[in-house]
Amino acid sequence: MSFLNVYLKKDYRTPGDNVIKNFYIPLLKESKLYKRSVGFFSSSSLVELSYGISELIKNDGKIQLIVSPVISDDDLNAINLGYKNRVEVETEALLNGITEPQNYYEEERLNMLANLIAMGKLDIKIAYSVNNQYKLGLYHEKQGLFYDKEGNIVAFSGSMNETKTAFNDNYESFDVFTSWDDLDRVEGKEKYFDQLWNNVDLNARVFDFPAAPIDKILSYKKDKVNWQIDAEEELSKMSADENFTTNIPRIPFGKKLFPYQERAIDEWAKNNYIGIYDMATGTGKTYTGLASICKLYEKCDGKLSVFIACPQIHLVNQWVEDIIGFNMSPIIGYGGSPQKDFKQRLKKAVLDFNLGVKDFFCFISTNATYSSPEIQAEISKLKGNVLLIVDEAHNFGSPTLLRTLDDRFKYRLALSATFERHGDEEGTETLTNYFQKKCIIYTLEEAIEGKFLTKYRYYPIIVTLTDEELEKYHAISREIAKCIIKKNGKNKLNDYGEKLVRARARIIAGAYNKIETLAHYIKPYKDDNYILVYCGSARVDEQDENGEDIKQIDVITRMLGNQFDMKVHRFTSREDPKTRAIIKEKFADGKSLQALVAIKCLDEGVNIPAIKTAFILASTTNPKEYIQRRGRVLRKMEGKDFAEIYDFITLPRRLEDISGLTDDEIRSEKRLVKNELNRLTEFGRIAMNSMESHKMIEEIKETYRLLDNDDDIIEMEDGSYE
Repeated sequence: MSFLNVYLKKDYRTPGDNVIKNFYIPLLKESKLYKRSVGFFSSSSLVELSYGISELIKNDGKIQLIVSPVISDDDLNAINLGYKNRVEVETEALLNGITEPQNYYEEERLNMLANLIAMGKLDIKIAYSVNNQYKLGLYHEKQGLFYDKEGNIVAFSGSMNETKTAFNDNYESFDVFTSWDDLDRVEGKEKYFDQLWNNVDLNARVFDFPAAPIDKILSYKKDKVNWQIDAEEELSKMSADENFTTNIPRIPFGKKLFPYQERAIDEWAKNNYIGIYDMATGTGKTYTGLASICKLYEKCDGKLSVFIACPQIHLVNQWVEDIIGFNMSPIIGYGGSPQKDFKQRLKKAVLDFNLGVKDFFCFISTNATYSSPEIQAEISKLKGNVLLIVDEAHNFGSPTLLRTLDDRFKYRLALSATFERHGDEEGTETLTNYFQKKCIIYTLEEAIEGKFLTKYRYYPIIVTLTDEELEKYHAISREIAKCIIKKNGKNKLNDYGEKLVRARARIIAGAYNKIETLAHYIKPYKDDNYILVYCGSARVDEQDENGEDIKQIDVITRMLGNQFDMKVHRFTSREDPKTRAIIKEKFADGKSLQALVAIKCLDEGVNIPAIKTAFILASTTNPKEYIQRRGRVLRKMEGKDFAEIYDFITLPRRLEDISGLTDDEIRSEKRLVKNELNRLTEFGRIAMNSMESHKMIEEIKETYRLLDNDDDIIEMEDGSYE
């Protein structure tokens, strides 16, 4: 027998694929050597590593394991500066990662691993990443290789750690490569692991595992060990074991809240666990929200049901990763969910919760699924303590979602970097009344000052409309002026007027001169990496071979690839979650993909810290959108000292051509100019080079005769006026 007799898929996902039964055990049964890097070290990861090990022992096999200690950024900095001894810090961290076994099964697994170490069958090393200043950072790669007696190799890499929740509950995936089908890929992964193991990788440092944690593991060694524990049977028993502590909310071991996060949770608790976290993008809203669940869970003596609503699927999937890290096993609800029976799961969870059979469950879904009649019907049946968490809460101001907010939720939490709804005072007021008070306002300035986000340089680039675009702009503006009506004492637009506003906005967003201007400013970066080009969804004044207008994003993607020979990829809602994950991974490695060309898909929640330079072509007057777009670029990453933002400011015409305009013509164009100035002012005020944008602002104001208290009627994107 060999690996050639084992049926293998190209990729595996959990939940769904039974990876223990169908992947690990069949391969370990034929293995003589297992090499694995599992990310952060903990005794639980060692326990789960042992599934199927009995088969490896029969083959006189061995295991090489690479892990990373859970060390805080402060301790890492202290080590790098020479203020603390590395071995002492990592020894303490590794000892903290060894927790007492929770039940008989974990006790026997630790006994097995202790015997493996004593027999010389298991060798563990610890790894750190190294930056170009040779400073140590955390290593968190996840890959493995199996070797059989005939020299065949199976390699795998992906998101999954060796934990029970990863095997069974997490939304995880990994790809598989074999030496007989993809030798180059396998040899590449083997070479990388061996370089790491032998401490010859220039991007990492590897050290021997300290003695004290080894001694701690060996303390669980017994004289007898049962090598024949059946993994499948054991998992089944553990799930039924009342002492097994899965699905109890708790903050991940070794993680600490920042003071501002603790203050937010304390204020939320003081307000009877109802409130709003108004926190800048990238400052840990999700983490603070999950820690809030832990706080409330304790307050409710462990009897709590939780509903989390997110606007998009990719946000749900990102939440799921973090939810599992907080020891919860969520029910995942949306069309195409890996849990195809999520409605039945929720129905059973509600019934069990009401009967007292189950004390806790967590349901997370998209807004669309959350507001569906089936889900609302189940929520209406709930009794007891129920918490609602709404991510990107400004989206809940729509009439459909507002109808789902009622008193059945005793506890409530809204999360948003931009809570106020642009141009919708009524929606904002309703949300504020429901979620009551802001328990924290943590601004972008505070986040940058606290070094949670990176600093940035801001370069506003003026782009003007073509003569044809300007003529269309004025024609539509004249029609819009005829559509003003009075509503609730305010100037509003009728339905036709709102359509015209959207049509005019598309002219600005798709301004043809943006393409040529981008080509000029991106040319110096054509050999760089970590570039984001943010487009609108508008079409440009250019046709394909069929005479159809081409979208701006397609023109730009083609230009970067053909004209500048850049490695570029679209990042839009058209790419499925798996494809997006691959794109993000390739973009982050800085080798196989230089630039992303994106539209609205990146507005909310997508975390790509590697972005260093952004070209923002999508003109928007909505603060929610442009603040979120800036936040995407300011995520922290090792080696990223500051970000650069090129913002394309769309004006009707060149500033030097304005002097000959009449007062009426200037007044007409002020509408567009003031909206663009709002964004320019917001972006420029806290940039590292703020004086440059300040000069441009003053020049535009002076040319268009704008005053800070200008009382001209200014149209908003949604059709309201101020």
